[in-house]
Amino acid sequence: MFFLSGKKKKRIEFITVKPYHLHKISNSGVMNKQTIIIGISGPSASGKSLLANTIVTELGSEQVVVISEDAYYKDNSHLPFTEREKINYDHPDAFDHALLCDHLRKLQQGDSVEIPIYSHSKHIRLSETRRVGQHAIIVLEGILLFTDRALREIMDIRIFMSTPLDVCLTRRLKRDVVERQRSFESVVHQYETTVRPMYLQFIEPSSRYADIIVPRGGENRIAIDMIQAKMRELLAQHKNG
Repeated sequence: MFFLSGKKKKRIEFITVKPYHLHKISNSGVMNKQTIIIGISGPSASGKSLLANTIVTELGSEQVVVISEDAYYKDNSHLPFTEREKINYDHPDAFDHALLCDHLRKLQQGDSVEIPIYSHSKHIRLSETRRVGQHAIIVLEGILLFTDRALREIMDIRIFMSTPLDVCLTRRLKRDVVERQRSFESVVHQYETTVRPMYLQFIEPSSRYADIIVPRGGENRIAIDMIQAKMRELLAQHKNG
């Protein structure tokens, strides 16, 4: 099933919603749950954080919380920095998905959790943590969320941001050099040796598990507006339920 998502230079693009997953984004599919968990995946710098933060801005931080998969990188502080730099951070094994699953289940039960804070510049977890309690909607965002079966089963709605890799590279360069204090050369090297190969091996194939596929990722404003509208509807009925 397709919905019109935008026009540009006489080109019509669509947001894809798989017919056999429509029940998952219907009200009856999720409204019986105390907490709705939405997973947003896609390549690095595809617009995942933009969509997640847009949902929070629209619905309010009291109702919605964003949890990033990046917070659950395994702690490699026992390794020298030179060794930490060699780790493939775009491989599923780089993440502690078991801890993420455990935290999500506790949040579903109404408990609070201490989410790790990860330093991308040092490649370690910091001693500080971020305390998160129960919210009506939890938005997960990360590159490899859909590669883990246990995580997929916890999510109520799965959204994949489909963005061309050349666009992602441009965005990643701006982000990592400015925000994460990394060198231009190191970002390009990582892209060529791990980011692109891991996208082709793991991330792109995991899009088959998505309920919704958004072409052009964060640039697809109409698709994002449609998703926001659905989230508003779910939240309103969640309050009334």
